[in-house]
Amino acid sequence: MKATLKSNKYAQHSSIYDVIISGAGPVGLFLACELALAKCSVLILEKAESPNSPLKQLPFGIRGLSAPTIEALYRRGLLNELEIHKRLKSPHQNAGQGARRQVGHFAGIPFYEGDIDTSQWKYRLPGSTETSLISEMQELETVFTRRAEALGVVISRGLAITNFHQTTDGVTVQSGNQSFNGKWLVGCDGSRSVVRKLGGFEFAGTESEFTGYTTRVDIADPEKLNSGRNVTPTGMYLQSQPGYLMMQDFDAGAFHNSKKPITLEHVQQLLRHISNTDVTISALHIATTWTDRARQVTTYRNGRILLAGDAAHIHSPLGGQGLNLGLGDALNLGWKLAATIQKKAPEGLLDSYYTERHPVGVQVLDWSRAQVDIMKPSPQARALNAIIRDLMNTRDGATYIAGRVWGIFTHYDLGGNHPLVGYSVPNFEFENGATIGDLMHNGQAVLLDFDNNEALKTLAAEYGDQIKYVSGKAKEQLGLNAVLIRPDGIIAWASEYNEPDSSELQKAAARWFKTKTRQL
Repeated sequence: MKATLKSNKYAQHSSIYDVIISGAGPVGLFLACELALAKCSVLILEKAESPNSPLKQLPFGIRGLSAPTIEALYRRGLLNELEIHKRLKSPHQNAGQGARRQVGHFAGIPFYEGDIDTSQWKYRLPGSTETSLISEMQELETVFTRRAEALGVVISRGLAITNFHQTTDGVTVQSGNQSFNGKWLVGCDGSRSVVRKLGGFEFAGTESEFTGYTTRVDIADPEKLNSGRNVTPTGMYLQSQPGYLMMQDFDAGAFHNSKKPITLEHVQQLLRHISNTDVTISALHIATTWTDRARQVTTYRNGRILLAGDAAHIHSPLGGQGLNLGLGDALNLGWKLAATIQKKAPEGLLDSYYTERHPVGVQVLDWSRAQVDIMKPSPQARALNAIIRDLMNTRDGATYIAGRVWGIFTHYDLGGNHPLVGYSVPNFEFENGATIGDLMHNGQAVLLDFDNNEALKTLAAEYGDQIKYVSGKAKEQLGLNAVLIRPDGIIAWASEYNEPDSSELQKAAARWFKTKTRQL
């Protein structure tokens, strides 16, 4: 039974989409790309009339991409379409060279290239993609929009979801006086998600410690302010470039929650308070506020309604992990939802979206809370900050922090008999120069066989177009002879040295895919 409206006052669109996505931000667009790559029909409804906004552009829209995000873009042939990182230095990197080059921070405490022991990351091969890159929101949206539309995704702007009704077979979505039908609805509509609110999701977590400000101003006497990040006894201000100021005022989010207008007088008073100067702001061009409220839904699915990105979890933007967390949601959900729609999903596949991504969200929220706690303008926080700083100046400390910030340690607990199971596949390079990333552009799973084993080839064939069989020698095989890689680049099974255990491989494959006979 397809979903229908109980009233004829709405303009009903006749098409029934496989998936309707609320929100055309980077997460919604990337999810649409993943679904369309798997031959699903997708409609995106976006409330904003225009995709352009100064807050999406540099410097406000600057975002750092972590290793899992960079790998995902590379494996879909999208990484080479990003241009900003080729000409722009990260604001968290100083002008220094060599060992004392700053390459990131934790709560404003820098870590340096020379302190990081990359040999501890033994499964990252020499041909791996970068661990971090700079982009901007608008650049990402432009690249994802171009790919989505090329794959047939319909993007309708100026249409905010106002209600929806789900049945066992589908979802009817209302936007003003229009209605749209889909089999599934995914909320990628941000921190104030309408889908989350209407869908009855519990949003549990902690309240704000501060109000954050992002502004563009004219300063009459800029010499009174220091450049870069400055933590003071009364807060923090960051001047990434002249006139572009970010501030943190530890007011428990009071100003942000008050909904008061952000005036020049208020910004100047606050800047003077935090910087302990009599600096004068002569013009206020752009200003917005945010907080460190940290919340996460207790389930990512309610029937045929799913959530991803900021609709599922919010936290302080400190460390810039929110975008990467959301894109990770999209990558994990896309192939699973597509397989479910196409009846190629084994039992429980879609449920694994929550069981895999929720713990990652918990880790990121706690990482954000920890940074906030040691940035507070209190003697206790300053003491803790000093200890963390000392630890980060050690080789192991810097390596750990960098691994967390860059997502090197991100993995899913999938069990398995090899330490690589649950981690992103290394970027194996074959003798002909091709890499594993080059072979994943079409979004298929890959059974990688370094020994040309006929039994593995036969097993892969049982799964039809779900698993691509690839054989050949790699320049560095890490002691492995075969690897099963999910469409999201996660290793589902790995075998080393001896003859692969075909029964273990069969169990692993059956956990994530259906054979051609089981699809009938």
